[in-house]
Amino acid sequence: MRVLVAGGAGYIGSHTAKALARAGHEPIVLDNLSHGHRWAVRWGPLVEMDLADSAGLRRIFQDYPIGAVIHFAAFIAVGESVSAPAKYFRNNVVNTMNLLDAMRESGVGRIVFSSTAAVYGNPQQPLIGEDHPQIPVNPYGESKLMVERLLSWYGKAYGLEWSALRYFNAAGADADGETGELHHPETHLIPLAIAAAHEDLPALQVFGNDYETPDGTAVRDYIHVTDLAAAHLKALERLGQGGSSGAFNLGTGQGHSVREVIAVVERVTGRKVPLQQSPRRAGDAPVLVADPSRACRDLGWVSRHSSLDEIVETAWEWYRRRPAADSK
Repeated sequence: MRVLVAGGAGYIGSHTAKALARAGHEPIVLDNLSHGHRWAVRWGPLVEMDLADSAGLRRIFQDYPIGAVIHFAAFIAVGESVSAPAKYFRNNVVNTMNLLDAMRESGVGRIVFSSTAAVYGNPQQPLIGEDHPQIPVNPYGESKLMVERLLSWYGKAYGLEWSALRYFNAAGADADGETGELHHPETHLIPLAIAAAHEDLPALQVFGNDYETPDGTAVRDYIHVTDLAAAHLKALERLGQGGSSGAFNLGTGQGHSVREVIAVVERVTGRKVPLQQSPRRAGDAPVLVADPSRACRDLGWVSRHSSLDEIVETAWEWYRRRPAADSK
């Protein structure tokens, strides 16, 4: 099957394109390369286009016999979303409507959507299940929740079959070294800790050391990007087999503190991570950990590569051989 992978030149999208190709599908990558990378498109053709181009989207569905869509294309910087909400709602919501309408006009009725744990807002329980209240605290999370609601209404009105996958903390890199994380600027803890250990950063900022957690630092659920890619394939297969639409958490059910992550980075790299202690960031929850039982039960998915050691080891190997930061 040909699968349109919107945002397939990015971090999670490129890993998913590889998983699709390994499963016998052909990923057709659609990306405007504003944040993605041309070098990350290696398992199928690249269509360089923005989702704002409604006419171009229609042409893609005319040119390729697309069987389904996996949608990653979005802006993801939480802080920027607060200062520029119009940018986020226009790109993440309005442009997704363009994609959904092009699908509908072309008779393509299945989509797997890259959502986020940010739809939940501040956690009200230790393990977050899909029935947790959805009260986003920033425009990024709100934009993803709005798309989930669009999917639901398009399903009711037009018969769209959909899965929304709510990631917790994506991390790690392809074990073969073929693709990995290269954001500019980088905001994720593990690559920043590795950069500090590699002396590419003067120090790693640790935001808050007075949380009600075992060591005072924030606790997060880290999921290997290869496991995330496998979940997209599972979700797509389930829809193809008549599975019902809905949302799924993707995490391990186990949290790790910032200090724990730093300790593993130091052990794996054999280098000290210089630290700069900073105050808490507004809106940062003490603990964010998934309850992934629905994905395990309904998708038949389990996290196989998400030990903190394997995450850091693959991220470290990728960091040492990655393309230049400005490479497209």
